[in-house]
This record gives sequence, C-alpha cells and structure tokens, in this order.
Amino acid sequence: MNTINHYDFQNKKALIRVDFNVPLDNDKNITDDTRIRAALPTILHVIKNGGAAIIMSHLGRPKNGPENDFSLIHLVSHLEKLSNTKVHFADDCIGDKAEHKCNSMKPGEISLLENVRFYKEETKGDSLFAQKLASLGDCYVNDAFGTAHRAHASTTVIAKHFPNDKMFGFLMEGEINSLEKVLNSEKKPLTAIIGGAKVSSKIPIIENLINKVDNLIIGGGMAYTFIKANGGTIGDSLVEDDFLKTATSIQELAKSKKVNIYLPVDTATADSFDNNAAKGVVDIQNIPKGLMGLDIGKKSEVLFSDVIEKSKLILWNGPMGVFEFSNFESGTKSAANAIVKATQKGAFSLIGGGDSVAAINKFKLSEKVSYVSTGGGAMLEYLEGKTLPGINAIQES
Repeated sequence: MNTINHYDFQNKKALIRVDFNVPLDNDKNITDDTRIRAALPTILHVIKNGGAAIIMSHLGRPKNGPENDFSLIHLVSHLEKLSNTKVHFADDCIGDKAEHKCNSMKPGEISLLENVRFYKEETKGDSLFAQKLASLGDCYVNDAFGTAHRAHASTTVIAKHFPNDKMFGFLMEGEINSLEKVLNSEKKPLTAIIGGAKVSSKIPIIENLINKVDNLIIGGGMAYTFIKANGGTIGDSLVEDDFLKTATSIQELAKSKKVNIYLPVDTATADSFDNNAAKGVVDIQNIPKGLMGLDIGKKSEVLFSDVIEKSKLILWNGPMGVFEFSNFESGTKSAANAIVKATQKGAFSLIGGGDSVAAINKFKLSEKVSYVSTGGGAMLEYLEGKTLPGINAIQES
C-alpha cells in the first residue's frame, strides 16, 4: 500500500486532504473533534519529517460560495491546540492568497486552506480546479476516508497530478486495513451485526456480507420487516412493506450459504415514539395493535450477546433500538458490551456507520473495541464491494 511511511517529506510541501467536516454549535465551537484528532498523526508525521503540511477539507454543504458558517477559520485555534503548532490560515483554497501562503511556507509549518466546497467545481470533480489545488504542493496525501466514495476534485481528480508522489495517510491506511481484515480474514466465526431503521438502505451490504459471514444478527427497526415477512404480528412498529419479499429472499440466501441469521425474539414496546412512553416487553411475533417495538428485549440481548462473545471477527453497523432514548438503549448497550468482551478475548471488532459510532461513544466504549471507522457512507460502499474513487486514485499507477 502506498503510504506516508515510505515517503521522504524533507523540504516538501504536502497537500493533505482531510475530513474536517465537524459539528459546530451556534457560537462556532467544535462539539465533536473526533475527525480532527483522527487526522492528526498524519499531519504531525509530515511536519516532524521535514515537510510542510497544507491542509484541505470541506465543511458542511455551502450553497453559494463563501459563507462564514462553513468557514474553516473556526477550526484554526483548536487545530493549533491539538498539534501544538501555529496554524496559518489561507482565506481561499486557490488563487493568489492561497499561493502566497503556500509559497512562503517553511518545513515544520502547517497551513489550512479555506473550505474547498466554496467552489462548485469541487463536487463536480473539475479538472482545472484540481490542477489549481495541485499547484500548491509537491506531493498529495489522501487521509479523508469519509469522502473516499466521492469523485471530487480534492479527493480523487487531484491525484492525477502526482503520479509518483501520491499516498494514503495513516487514517486511510487504518480504515482500509480494518475493512480488509473483516472482509478477507481467515479468522472464524465472523459475525456482522446490522441494525438501524430500514432494510432498504442495508440490502447491498447484507447481500455482499452473506458471502463472507458465519453469523448475521439483525436488530433495530429493520428487524420488524423480517418478523412480518415471517408471518409475525408487529403492531405499530416500523415496517417496509415493499421489502417483505426481500427479507424472505435474504433469509433463503443465508440458508443456502449456511449462514446463521439471528432475529430478535422479544421486543421492548412503547405506546408512542417517546422516551417517557409506557414501556412493556412482549414476544416479537405478537406485538399488540397500538404498540411499537423500540428496542430488543432481554431474551434477545442474551441470544445476541452469546453469538457475539464467541466471535473472532465482528462488524457492527446500526443500533439495536432507539438508543437515543435512555429507556430504549438497553439492547444497543448490551451489543456494545458483548463486542467489548469479545475484543478482550482477542476478537477484532470494527464499528462503523454514524449511529453505531454515536452509540459506542455514548457508552464510552470506543477505546475498548479494535477500530471505530470515521466514514459512514464510504465504509458502507466499501462493504458493498464497490470501488471507492478516492482509494482507487491512489492505488492506480
């Protein structure tokens, strides 16, 4: 793999594409700096090895050019604190201001360019825009896994300008290695825990994973579509009636591949979608009218935990219930704790997808699993077996 470990940065200006798309509050304070901290090892490696780091990123989805709400200037002081280095800010990402800032850089310095999405050319993958960005540096480092599935100017097209000087940063390397470990390791059993609201959004992943996993645990809102497809009564629970046949065919495919599918056996119910709703527990096949399932029940927790704790490889994508409600977080918490126990016994565990990452952080368990992915959409597409343009751009010669 083409990584920064094998490159001499002495007196080189490294253009580093990171994913600093972090949440800001109304006062423009960063409320979660996970993505900035994740890119830090790459930035520090460059400046400690005699290079200068020119950082490119997007923030949010600006509609019409520059907007203060989406300016990367709000990240400067925090990045200075984390890197313990002065960060120069260029209030444009191309043109005279950016060129002047980058041309005057010395080894060991960091510059942050303004939001690349202030130009529509970024998301269009415009080659002239990519060329202007490329002219600012001597080499290109892609460390933005969160946008690796987008063929944008700064994530993909720019790499063409550095045929012998393009590479992955540490974050990208870690993401790819972790995904490859789950998808292509000989370790068994491999268990995928797939949750979340909808079956429809997870079909391509499930179909790809069925060729690789030994166990498939299905929880969250999508489970009720499977239960209804199997003849169960699900009350007012979330269901996708258009995907009942799909749920049946997934189960038949799993059977033919000798993959064990585990569905919840009981469910925590509520009479409304509210944390303070009247709560009960019933057999998941017989949910009375007027009640909806918002979490798996205790029997399901025991069943799932037993499978998880015996696994050697674990992929978790999607919660078991409405974990944002404290009264309906038990199932998701129990899955997280089982993953931690398996990891302590030597299993490799990969957590990915926005809600699973939010859950593992909420329960303060992110340090106790093997790897927490920073890229929701990119990770899902990788698991679906798709070629990601941001990765391909570095790998192709």
